[in-house]
Amino acid sequence: MAAQFQYYQDQFEKLLNKDGPVNNVLSMAEDKTKVKKVYIAYGIVGIAALWLAFGFGAQLLCNIIGFLYPAYASIKALESRDKADDTQWLMYWVVFAVFSIMEFFSDILVGWVPFYWLLKCAFLLWCMSPLEGSTVIYNRVILPYFLKHESQIDDLVAKGKSKIGKFADSAVETAKDIAAEQQLKKD
Repeated sequence: MAAQFQYYQDQFEKLLNKDGPVNNVLSMAEDKTKVKKVYIAYGIVGIAALWLAFGFGAQLLCNIIGFLYPAYASIKALESRDKADDTQWLMYWVVFAVFSIMEFFSDILVGWVPFYWLLKCAFLLWCMSPLEGSTVIYNRVILPYFLKHESQIDDLVAKGKSKIGKFADSAVETAKDIAAEQQLKKD
């Protein structure tokens, strides 16, 4: 158990020392406070955990954590030549979307789960971490469900596109009729 804890602690420190904005901010804080950046990071994580567990605005904080870094990493991935990182972040966004939809429909239950926002944040962090939890969820849950129901989903999407196309055509025709009527009134 201690060896596993040490492994994760080493991974955390390696992540903190990786070039990027997090390392830059923590290094600057370390220089100013003379406190090791790993302790500053643990303090930030502890405060965030307490805020998520008991604080006002925990939902907002959780959603910011689940969105900001993944959005940043997704843009970086899209701009890189490596396509593996694109796949990783696409899987994250699919898992994020499915989780968000499930959360919307179970909103009443959310209030009954103690420390819900802390647990959700931990889940999202696991999904975006180097452990690639989103890949696990995608490959074990979402993809098998999708493959099982792919033909029905394709039919539903085709019907939806058709109805939206007809609605758009009707709206364009209505707009043209209104414009023609307005032109006649002016003349």
